[in-house]
Amino acid sequence: MEQELIMITDKAIQQIKTIAATDNPDGTKGLRLAVTGGGCSGLSYKIEFGQSKEKDNVLMFGDIKVLIDPKSVIYLKGIVLDFKDGLNGKGFSFDNPNAKNTCGCGESFSL
Repeated sequence: MEQELIMITDKAIQQIKTIAATDNPDGTKGLRLAVTGGGCSGLSYKIEFGQSKEKDNVLMFGDIKVLIDPKSVIYLKGIVLDFKDGLNGKGFSFDNPNAKNTCGCGESFSL
């Protein structure tokens, strides 16, 4: 199921594990990926550790639990979550095949 919905690169998984050591040391939370209204292109990505909710899609990438709420699934289907640490910026990046337009910073998009 994970491969059908989203992909996470090895580099992103390593960074998630690094952050989890501080933000989720007991391993009880999952990494929540969501889409919210806002940003310069209309929709913004949200990534944070949180508790699982009843209707969440729960995906496992090794020992990393990824949570996606039902409303965000339609916007996130097919994305590749990566982590960039080069000279042109550092942070998580979303490669979204569904996005028609993205803003310059890559943090928001429209369909």
